[in-house]
Amino acid sequence: MSALLKQLKKRRITLGLKQKDMILRVGMSRQQYNRLETKGNPRLDTLELIAKGLNSELMLIPQEKLNAVREILENEKDFLAEQSSANKESNTFSDDPWKGLLEDDEQ
Repeated sequence: MSALLKQLKKRRITLGLKQKDMILRVGMSRQQYNRLETKGNPRLDTLELIAKGLNSELMLIPQEKLNAVREILENEKDFLAEQSSANKESNTFSDDPWKGLLEDDEQ
């Protein structure tokens, strides 16, 4: 399987989508989408359609910039993981508007 097809499948799974969800998003038959994801050789317009269905963008990245782009994406992933962890630890008013309302503050 080509690297691009692996990326498409990984993105679909990351978004929590099943193949049948993609069928509805991109307007192709289940057999067509399954074939494309497993061993396909899609046309450019088909790739653009699938990228749109995955809330993604197709782009060419020059080889000399590839490591910089990967580093940016990895840093963003780390940042988002830290934010998610911090959000889970903090109890904000919107998480529990009743918390502390009836408790004594003088404990």
